[in-house]
Amino acid sequence: MLSFAEENYLKTIYHISLKDKKGIATNAISEVLKTKPSSVTDMLKKLSNKKMIQHVKYYGVNLTDKGKKEALTIVRKHRLWEVFLVDKLKFNWDEVHEIAEQLEHIQSKLLIEKLDEFLGFPTVDPHGDPIPDALGEIQVKAQIPLSEAGIKAHVVVVGLKETSPAFLKYLDKSGIYIGCKIKIVDKVEFDGSMEITLENKKNMTISEVVATNILITE
Repeated sequence: MLSFAEENYLKTIYHISLKDKKGIATNAISEVLKTKPSSVTDMLKKLSNKKMIQHVKYYGVNLTDKGKKEALTIVRKHRLWEVFLVDKLKFNWDEVHEIAEQLEHIQSKLLIEKLDEFLGFPTVDPHGDPIPDALGEIQVKAQIPLSEAGIKAHVVVVGLKETSPAFLKYLDKSGIYIGCKIKIVDKVEFDGSMEITLENKKNMTISEVVATNILITE
């Protein structure tokens, strides 16, 4: 049985590992969790003793197969709860992360299996992130930032790099959502901004920062 804090560390290490394939530095974990490096070191010793991680001095931290499986279970629960909160309880997608952070620590495997079935076995959460299956398998589809799409391209929004409440509220106000179809009308060479048309025929201009944080398939 893992503590809430241990689960949070495993999930954090997993998410960092998606961007950094090499050993993860203690300071990187400390920065994400906003805690002292000394506290991180103490926790890493506990996780190492439980065979959840490999921690080699000067080479960083990596999840073991056992640790990765636990991390993916936590990610699975988090994303299923987000689907439930948005689809069934009608929360906005910018409101669910913190609530799901609490619900992801529920231990009942049967509850999660029933939740998955109740939701119709979703494969992505409200932000487009893939949901690991019951075996810990995760299907990651090819995605590129909207900023890399060519002029005249027709694309579909499938995910987000940025999921802060402020960004999600901006997308809501703009009418952009997961599954939204977009046509690239033009790009501005000077600042990287893009003129786009949404599927409801709404025309708008978005900044390069916004376009970089929207993931699409063509």
